[in-house]
Amino acid sequence: MGLHQRIRSAPVDFDAVRTEFDLPTEYPAAAVTEARDAIDAFAGLRRDRTDLAFVTIDPPGAMDLDQAVHLTRTGTGFTLHYAIADVAAVVRPDGALAAETRSRGQTYYLPDGSTPLHPPVLAEDAASLLPDVDRPVALWTVELDEHAAPRSYRVERALIRSRARLDYAGVQAAADAGTLPAAIAALPEFGALRIEAGLERGAIALRLPAQSVVADDGADGRWRLVLEPRTAADDWNEQVSLLVGMCAARIMLDAAVPAGLLRTMPAPPDSAVAAMRRTAAALGVAWPAELPVGRMLAGLDPNTPAGLVLNSEATTLLRGAAYRPFGVDGAPVTPPDDPAHSGLGAPYAHVTAPLRRLSDRFTTEICLARCVDTEIPAWVRTGMTAAADAMKRSDTTANRVDRACVDRTEAALLAPRVGAEFDAVVLREAAGNKPAEIFVADPPVLAPCTGDPPEGSRIRARLTRADPAARKVEFGYRVP
Repeated sequence: MGLHQRIRSAPVDFDAVRTEFDLPTEYPAAAVTEARDAIDAFAGLRRDRTDLAFVTIDPPGAMDLDQAVHLTRTGTGFTLHYAIADVAAVVRPDGALAAETRSRGQTYYLPDGSTPLHPPVLAEDAASLLPDVDRPVALWTVELDEHAAPRSYRVERALIRSRARLDYAGVQAAADAGTLPAAIAALPEFGALRIEAGLERGAIALRLPAQSVVADDGADGRWRLVLEPRTAADDWNEQVSLLVGMCAARIMLDAAVPAGLLRTMPAPPDSAVAAMRRTAAALGVAWPAELPVGRMLAGLDPNTPAGLVLNSEATTLLRGAAYRPFGVDGAPVTPPDDPAHSGLGAPYAHVTAPLRRLSDRFTTEICLARCVDTEIPAWVRTGMTAAADAMKRSDTTANRVDRACVDRTEAALLAPRVGAEFDAVVLREAAGNKPAEIFVADPPVLAPCTGDPPEGSRIRARLTRADPAARKVEFGYRVP
């Protein structure tokens, strides 16, 4: 095998990551039995919306389909129907399945398979919004004006039938060819308007290279790193979910007796924004005083050194995300003083991924109760704080698992090349006892680099360490 092939892919042991983070390997038998035998607790009480030709948009091969969309252009704006798998209707709140999901918190995705929140018999079959089968859902209906600003919104229990399972690349290709299905023909216009509305609110969207570990089609058991392509279709579809999450937050906050679970993020400190402005000035990027961070970033080419550096530094502005329950047992009675998510410029709640995230089952139930003016279920009131704690814990684990898989793959790919030099862009200069951080495009690697290379510069960096077991990659720079 030639050196080029050894760099292109490498064997990687992801079971070591599972062991390190103590991820469960099997689902308890009692919980699997409950999932297999689950029935819709609201059968016969749902509104029949099988007349709407919903479609799902997910990564290729995904089976745990939480959301289905139907969007139409009206004479005065848009009507959005967004169907979310009704997981609470098929999970007994006092059963073994509910207990196991509280323990897990969310689905953990690894390159060679997931550790699911729910057993596959439920998440990838009976509750998944697969095409051509009737499914129970929490159906959001949002009426929007010509600028895609919501005028009214509600959620109800319904029955729907998806007509097609689409992926992002296919949606993008159809949009480019003008052949989008009727259910999402208005998605490009809607998405563009919602992105603009976000910039008006002060939202900050980062466009950093997204590393992904994928199987090498030409070699069993070997893995490679790629930069995950992000299409405009990804952004349009994301705006649907974000809109519904913001509507859910407003339902929780605007109730006569507020109660709910928000996903919050504090505004960045002035010192962080000032530091970023200094970096922009040093890189020669014009940033007028009146221009918000989000608009400045949106105007950059993320493939240039300056774009890479400023998008990387902007991560320092998006810190402190939290789950904030209120108005339920064990939580503050009133909402937080600042209920907003600064990255979105508005209050926001997770409600659109209940097959993969524990919190969404609880928040959806609150919104359903508020929309028909009934009591919030007791299991939601007593379990919300624990659900928030489970999300905080599992978010930390999920982020560490993701990073460990990428780090292990980076080191395995580069191990044969210690001593070689690579073209790189310096994302961050050294600070204190932290070395600089660089981005190598081939293979796509983010790694520390000693030698104090200047931020924003293109350099040749020498690989000094690549240790798969320790998940460590290090480079060095010497002034030419």
